[in-house]
This record gives sequence, structure tokens and C-alpha cells, in this order.
Amino acid sequence: MLKPFIQHRRPDARQGERGVTMALVAMSMFAVIAMAGLSIDLGTLYQASDEAQRAADAGALAAARTISMSGITGDPTNQTNSWQPVCGGTSSAATLAAITAAQQNLVGGTTIPASGIKVYYSGGSNSPGTVADCSTLSSPTLSTPPESLTTAFAINPIATVAVTQPSLPTFFSRIWGRTGSSVSATASAEAFNPSGSENFSASANVVPVQPRCVKPWIVPNADPLNPGKTFVNTTDGSITTPGVQFGSSTTGVIGETFTLVSDCGNTPGSCNPPSPDNPPKSNSSPSTPPPTLDYVPATVSGTPAAVPNCATADTYQEAIAGCDETTAYQCGVQASSATNPTTVDFTENPGRHPRDTLRGTECLIHQGTGQDQIQNSSLPFPIIAEGGNPLKISGSQITSSSSIVSLPIYDSGGGAPFSPANNQVTIVGFLQVFINQAYANPDGNVSVTVLNVAGCGNGASGNVASTAITGTSPVPVRLITPP
Repeated sequence: MLKPFIQHRRPDARQGERGVTMALVAMSMFAVIAMAGLSIDLGTLYQASDEAQRAADAGALAAARTISMSGITGDPTNQTNSWQPVCGGTSSAATLAAITAAQQNLVGGTTIPASGIKVYYSGGSNSPGTVADCSTLSSPTLSTPPESLTTAFAINPIATVAVTQPSLPTFFSRIWGRTGSSVSATASAEAFNPSGSENFSASANVVPVQPRCVKPWIVPNADPLNPGKTFVNTTDGSITTPGVQFGSSTTGVIGETFTLVSDCGNTPGSCNPPSPDNPPKSNSSPSTPPPTLDYVPATVSGTPAAVPNCATADTYQEAIAGCDETTAYQCGVQASSATNPTTVDFTENPGRHPRDTLRGTECLIHQGTGQDQIQNSSLPFPIIAEGGNPLKISGSQITSSSSIVSLPIYDSGGGAPFSPANNQVTIVGFLQVFINQAYANPDGNVSVTVLNVAGCGNGASGNVASTAITGTSPVPVRLITPP
């Protein structure tokens, strides 16, 4: 009898490895997901870092812009204590503007806390970002040893803003035990006024400016509130009467209010200024309160941009209501040596038909529909938006307004009188003014308040540099990289 064949199987050598693949896949997936999560968090941090830099840039530019508008550069020795309300502490105008602008930029989806925004001031020989308070010439600082602000601060004020978002949420990185991260950034901006910069070792030459969007009202270098004195020194570009005027106890060119009056005669359609042009003829009327300062129309080259439809009668009117980006007012370059010298337009009579100055100014400042207002009884001068402001922020304090314009100052210290054959002028500085009102009279008169002055002299060779700075203001603002 045959016995049944029974096969005895040997145990499978790989039987103990069953399930290992699943474990390896699970571990690999864990590592891959962890690395992917970490890369997502890193990308989020990089994005937040860029957002922090934009916030710092915005804050620094806002602070420098506030300094530019405040008239500090017109009071280089702080003789009227004008620096204190502008950048003298955490509640000052420039510091608050920096904080507000920085907080308008979200970092990681949230607003930067005020405690995470630090604002410092410096200028001239001071190291950027070391002075925490610019209220006096010997300000307390955060540096060791302490530094003191010098008068060069008013020529080249620098605002440095440091922002920190202290708690950014992390998502996938929590598996590594990391529950939050922070990002920070720093930016510096300067408001450069060339007035008198030749007198400081930091600048061997007076650097001329060449602003854009300048209004075509050329005014003489004669301060109407200080008879016999000029706005700027034609040799070195320094301000003749520095300081800020507010109330009855202070003096200075900043804050002066006067009326611009057309220096053209009564002939419709053409400008016939008296001869000689200096001193001005004071073409005032009962509806034009003194003091007054005469102006002549500038020749506008090219076509102005951003012209509202309420001022399109001619190029001169368009240059008032819009932005004249093409006419080059070369401050510091003598008319005799300039490639494109500034000239007077004798074909334009600003006050006569079609009353170009009145119509262009009314359109520019929204007169009649609620133009912005300035309060010059205290520093810094608050500018209040009214109903005609296109941003629809009536009643709010603002730092930019269409009522703020720049005007060229010409060297009126002698020489041949104006005539169609002698219409070139030498620009020696700029006035930055706030337009209060355009008077409805036939003379083309406009009430203005001085916000700042920039001078550059008139020596095309020698003490004036040949390059120019472009911008919308005679006190240009720009981001810089601290040395």
C-alpha cells in the first residue's frame, strides 16, 4: 500500500517583511508632507518679508513727505522751534504719518502693531537711523555715544522707519514645534533741499533742482513781506529770511501769505509788463488785499498732462489745471548758458480774456465746489480736505492736495527789462505754496501761503553743479540706502 505523498513547505523567507512597504510609504509621505509644509511656510515668510519692506518704504516716504511740507528746511537753525511739532517725539506729525502709512500695508494678512514701528531722524553728519527725536539741535538719541542733530538736518533731513511684525502664524511647521515667526525691515528716505547746501561740508556744490508740474507763474526774487529782501541768495542759494511765520510773535518766509498779481498790462491777448520790471508794479485792486507779488506768464513747452475738462482753453490754462511735465525750469543755470532757457510768454495775458489764470486755478483747486483749506496758525500747518476733493474725504487732514503747487523764482536783480526780444529769465529758486483762492477780478490774482522755499543761486559755472534733480516738488523726496 502506497503512502500518500505529503509535501512539507518551508517557511517563506520574506514572510516577516510583510507590511514594511506600507510603513516606508507612510514614513516617506510624512517626510514629503513635512518638507512641503516647511517650504510653504518659508514662502509665506518670504512674502511677509517683502510686505514688511513695502510697509517700511511707505512709512519712510510719508515721514519725509511730511518734513518736506512742514517748512523745516526753511528754518535750518530751528529758531522758531518749528522742528518739535513735526518730528519731535512719537506724537509728532512726521512720526504719526510714518506709522499710519506703514500700517496701511498688511504684513502676513494683519496690521503691524504701533509698537512694532520705530521712526528715527538724522541728517548731515549724523548716521541714518540713530536720532529718535529731532525737536532740538541737541536731541536725545539711541546711539552710544549720543549724537546731536546739526543745522545740516534742515538741508538734508532723513527719516528711517523700522517695522517688525512680531507674530506671524505658521501652519505646517508646527510639527517641528515652531508656533510663530517674525519679520522685520528698515527703510530710509530723505527730503533734500538744496538751499544753502554749499555751506556744509557734506556738499561741495549747490545742487540745482528741476521740478516737474511747476505752474507757469514766474515770480521775482523779492519777498513782499520783507521789503528790500530776496527770497533766496543768488550766490549760494541760501534762504534770505529763514524761519516759520505763524501767529504774531514769529518771523520767517515760511507761512507768509500774499497775493500773486499779473504783471501784464491791460492789452487783451498779450502781456506788456512795465519797463523796467524790477520793482514790480503792484497791480492790486480793492478786491485784492495786500501784500502782493507780481508774476509773469511762462512759456509752456509741449502738452500738459492730466488736464481736467474744465480748463482746456489753451496750453497756459492747461498747465495751471493739469501737470506740465515737459517745461524745464532749470534752477541754478543762467539763461545765457541754458540749453532750453526759461522764457516769458508775451502772447499770454493771464488776467484778460479768456481770464486763463482764474479759470485754470478754479479748476485746479475745485474752487466753488469746496477747495481744500490750510490752517497756518500753528505748526505743522494742517491741510483740511473739503467737499471738492476728488478723494471724497471731506473734513480729514491730508498731506497732499492739488492746491499745493511750485512756482519758479527768477533773478530780478537788474539787467535789461522784459520785452519780446529779451524774454529769457534765470531761475534761482522755487516757492512751494498753497493756493488759498483765485480772485474773480480781471487781473488774474491768486492768494497763496508759502510752504517751503528752495534756492540754488545763478552761477552756471563754479559753485553750482550741472546735474539736475527731477520731481514734483522743489524739495524732492526719495528712498535712499544709508551708507
